[in-house]
Amino acid sequence: MPNLNRITVLGAGVLGGQIAWHSAFKGKSVVAYDISADAIERVRAVHDTYEAIYRGEVGVSDSDVAGTRTRLTYSTDLQAAVADADLVIEAVPEVPDTKTAVYTQLSTLLPEHTIVATNSSTFLPRDFAEATGRPAKYCALHFANMIWAMNLAEIMAHPGTSRETLTDVTRFAIEIGMVPIPVGGEQNGYVINSWVVPLLNAGQTLVTNGIATAQDIDRTFMANGARFGPMGMLDIIGMKTAYDVLAYWGERGDDAQMVANAGYLKEHFLDRGRLGVATGAGYYDYPDPAYQAADFLDVPDLSVVDDLVELIALD
Repeated sequence: MPNLNRITVLGAGVLGGQIAWHSAFKGKSVVAYDISADAIERVRAVHDTYEAIYRGEVGVSDSDVAGTRTRLTYSTDLQAAVADADLVIEAVPEVPDTKTAVYTQLSTLLPEHTIVATNSSTFLPRDFAEATGRPAKYCALHFANMIWAMNLAEIMAHPGTSRETLTDVTRFAIEIGMVPIPVGGEQNGYVINSWVVPLLNAGQTLVTNGIATAQDIDRTFMANGARFGPMGMLDIIGMKTAYDVLAYWGERGDDAQMVANAGYLKEHFLDRGRLGVATGAGYYDYPDPAYQAADFLDVPDLSVVDDLVELIALD
């Protein structure tokens, strides 16, 4: 059975950068590819941040870090980036035309044995299978954000995916320390985003319509023991990905509220460079967001009553 040891990650954004770093940390030889030299410089800087996170939260050693960096390279040359790949993981923006264009270009460059997997969070692999030029060697492999802690990998087939491909991809997920989540049918949103996207959209609706603040929405969620709420989750996922998902599905589903929510994200975050954790600012400011403060869920002082009434009163 072939081993998937040489990995290329297409797209050096939030999750692409995490997949590349973590796969190298787990012993794979990884090329992080992006069309933009600026994106490559950003992901290099982000990988410095991941080094600190892995030292603090995962407990890695100096030799672990050195090995990770030795196995990790960067490229803006697609042909060179995939020339020796056993597995290509596509992590480009959640825009169908963008993904199709990447697959069409990729199809003429890949070695015959290479498997291709999409990290799409909402689209079906059947949407792009033919564009890959190798539908039997194509499936979905969707990772969760904060991959070092949320070590889940959703695996979904399309009707033409071979069992051999699914076997190899599932083995790969386990080899890099993921808990495989088998998706037993074609489902937009897979398992995680089938409930996450409605949750985030509901939270954003409350903000867009002026019903509640981001912090209060998160308080209602975190009161049950969660580490962060829907709006903090938006920051972690990244505002660009959230915007792409809400804009696409809002238009496709003729959902005026979802379209309005996408517009709110564009006006208040994308246009202002507040893209979430990756840029240090979204609904919260990082590295010390308010929801991590020890008093975030404390009963407030009576001095805030008048301020709260201003938010409630309808006159």
